[in-house]
Amino acid sequence: MKNFFISYNRADQTWAEWIAWVLEEQGYTAVIDVWDFRPGSNFALAMQEAAAGAQVTVMVLSEHYLQGLYTQPEWAAAFAQDPTGAERRLLPIRVGECQPTGLLRPQIYVDLVGQSEAEAERLLLNALKERGKPDLRPSFPGGTPTAERVTPQKGTFPGKSSCVNNLPRSGAVAFVGRDEDLKQLHEQLQQTERLAITAIRGMGGIGKTELALQYAKAQLKANTYPGGICWLSAKEQNLGTEIVNFATDQLQLAVPTDIDLGRQAQLCWRQWPTAGEVLVVIDDVSGRDDIAAYRTIQPYLPPDQSRFTVLLTTRLHLGASIRSFEIKVLSEAAALALLASLIGAERLDAEREIAAALCEWLGYLPLGLELVGRFLQRKPTWTLAQLQARLEAERLAARALGQARPDMTADHESVAAAFELSWQDLDAPVQALAYRLSLFALAPIPWGWLVEWADNTDPDDLEDWRDEGLINRSLLNWVGSDTVQLHQLIREFFRHKLEGWAEAEGLKRDYCQRMVSLAEQIPQTPTRDQILALTPAIPHLAEAATTWQAWLADDSLDWPFIGLGRFYEGQGDYGQTEPWYQDGLAATRDRFGETHPAVATSLNNLAALYQSQGRYEAAEPLYQEALAMMKALLGEAHPLVATSLNNLAGLYESQGRYEAAEPLYQEALAMMKALLGETHPSVATSLNNLAGLYESQGRYEAAEPLYQEALAMMKALLGEAHPSVATSLNNLAGLYRSQGRYEAAEPLYQEALAMMKALLGEAHPSVATSLNNLAGLYRSQGRYEAAEPLYLQAMQIDVAALGEDHPDTAIDFANLAGLFTTLDRYTDAEGFYIMALSVFVQKLGEDHPYIQATWQGFFGLVAKVVEAGQSDLLSDHPLTQSLLQQLQQS
Repeated sequence: MKNFFISYNRADQTWAEWIAWVLEEQGYTAVIDVWDFRPGSNFALAMQEAAAGAQVTVMVLSEHYLQGLYTQPEWAAAFAQDPTGAERRLLPIRVGECQPTGLLRPQIYVDLVGQSEAEAERLLLNALKERGKPDLRPSFPGGTPTAERVTPQKGTFPGKSSCVNNLPRSGAVAFVGRDEDLKQLHEQLQQTERLAITAIRGMGGIGKTELALQYAKAQLKANTYPGGICWLSAKEQNLGTEIVNFATDQLQLAVPTDIDLGRQAQLCWRQWPTAGEVLVVIDDVSGRDDIAAYRTIQPYLPPDQSRFTVLLTTRLHLGASIRSFEIKVLSEAAALALLASLIGAERLDAEREIAAALCEWLGYLPLGLELVGRFLQRKPTWTLAQLQARLEAERLAARALGQARPDMTADHESVAAAFELSWQDLDAPVQALAYRLSLFALAPIPWGWLVEWADNTDPDDLEDWRDEGLINRSLLNWVGSDTVQLHQLIREFFRHKLEGWAEAEGLKRDYCQRMVSLAEQIPQTPTRDQILALTPAIPHLAEAATTWQAWLADDSLDWPFIGLGRFYEGQGDYGQTEPWYQDGLAATRDRFGETHPAVATSLNNLAALYQSQGRYEAAEPLYQEALAMMKALLGEAHPLVATSLNNLAGLYESQGRYEAAEPLYQEALAMMKALLGETHPSVATSLNNLAGLYESQGRYEAAEPLYQEALAMMKALLGEAHPSVATSLNNLAGLYRSQGRYEAAEPLYQEALAMMKALLGEAHPSVATSLNNLAGLYRSQGRYEAAEPLYLQAMQIDVAALGEDHPDTAIDFANLAGLFTTLDRYTDAEGFYIMALSVFVQKLGEDHPYIQATWQGFFGLVAKVVEAGQSDLLSDHPLTQSLLQQLQQS
């Protein structure tokens, strides 16, 4: 449950965000819609959950708030839960001149009007206290006159702890982002009645020592361990010697020297003279493995008595008997706060985006952040952008990551040194696994890939290397039930080590080949289920296309780019598709020169994308260049030349340039027949293409025999039931529909639909296409009751398979809008037109033919509604209102 829900009017958003920030800065949790209600969520539901789920509703009071339509239900929910104000569920904060009335009139509010920021913050935080009692005792009223009184400095609390301790000095300039860790750590340490041993565990540089030190200092102040706090360093000297030194120096124990060190240590624990709980911290427990590490400290651990609490810091998982407390990297906000504490808030705010990028590059690792911050302290003339460029160029070898200062808590000379300690303990097979993991992107890695790719390795051995070698040393993390991931800087370290490994080149080539095999499996039009299955692989495929591009084989260089393009294009996400096709074109040109089949393929891919977007002027020169290149490389007659002819002809057909398209289609058909024979799937495709052109021209008598020949050929080559046969059935049925031969079209559409369902399943996008075709026929016949459920079913399939924001789904919306316009269901039609246009504009751009056709349909709807005198049925949506204005002006 959140502490606060911020209720405000949009006019006071700045105030609302300031209040939320101040509250969260103090460790409270707050919900404010502008931060927490993200795209894709249900605003009304999220608002209801926030209002009902928060302990306190903060009212940002102003005249805007009191007059707002939507603010009253927000505060009313809190008022209904606490009408008397006994629980203080409603906290009014006045930020503008206003006079609350009605139920709000008796509410006591915090008045921030006219206050400075410092005073406003003081008033806000003071309002959160249970009482308004001042921190200091008020002056005696009968003494010095008020005007002459001097407020005394707060004195030292007489009950301050006198607990013995040897805590080292903290080198932290600021300790941020660990408040919850401190709280949970304390709770874990207090959960047992026997000897409590907890190990703060995490990767090198994550701040284990600093967390232990800050915990010990906080508990020293709170007097939680009155019997003493003993700080021991496991790597400085023999642990037993440290214990004896503490006992003699701090506790004035006389420890006999005629017994071995282990017995001396146990004597110290048994004769501990001070009363109360004792905290023992053993910092940096390490060893060749977890067993060796535990054996080094075991003889010196306190006896099994409840008064002793032992806190360890380690990179290792020390076994089930010692409870682990694993800490993570800092949040982005905490990382920025740490950096600001070192370089100053003004310097950070001047380059805040760069600062955030720096924190991300460092993986939010405290050691990296502190080293970078201290480096910038010493370089006041450096910009953050300058440092970012240096880090990108020099990686872990950069001076900013390798100049630790003596006053720091961490004693590593550099980030690399922090990892080197663990690396030296790794056996060769574990290092080889680390090399392989370093090739992947900074994203979850399916463990099954590693098992599959380690062809000649026992899976049990691989698991042992993973668990005991890497995970137990905090060099690798589980991030799911079957996925692992490296930290950013550990990956950098592993990659640095990889460059010195004799087998590095072969390993990189193997990674690239694995990714190429994955890219080849991505279909031209993936379904949503396929997209979900492929999504985890996409960052790693992108890594092959970028970082490891030089290790891609010549015959597969373009495949990662093709796969990535298909993945995004299949979702209708053309904005992310285009860069990959452009990069693929650049990569093939860089490696092969300006003229090569792979370059021509890349040109065709990019041109096809532009054609899908309706960017015909951008597509044409690319298709032409690809065609000329294929002819120059392969000769005038080659299947790939025929394919290029078909591509360019298809573009001309889309533009309505039928006279330019026809000879290209005819040339491609003749070439396919000459090269592949009279009967071949590619010949059938060319027949369909030419027939489609004739249909577009209204040359139905010329189109029909070509469609029929293509259908017969597909059946002969592929069998009576095949997706390509179903496509040919749809094509021929479409021709009959265009001719008004509905009785001939219907059985073909029905056969195609049944075939698609049988071959691809009930929920495939191709089934949705067949449903739309049959529904369109029924609509042409005026059989609207038969058409509507088919259109709706097609929409449901596409929404489930492709998503609501896919262009194919938008076509479904437009189909339904047209049907509902015909049926005079104006409200339904308007909603679907708006949905269709929103997707088309977002995905295809404003000049695409689909958008123009949909605008025309929408305009016709609005005109029909106006003519019927029912304009009041239309909404206030900007698109609708724009069309109404156009009608009024025409």
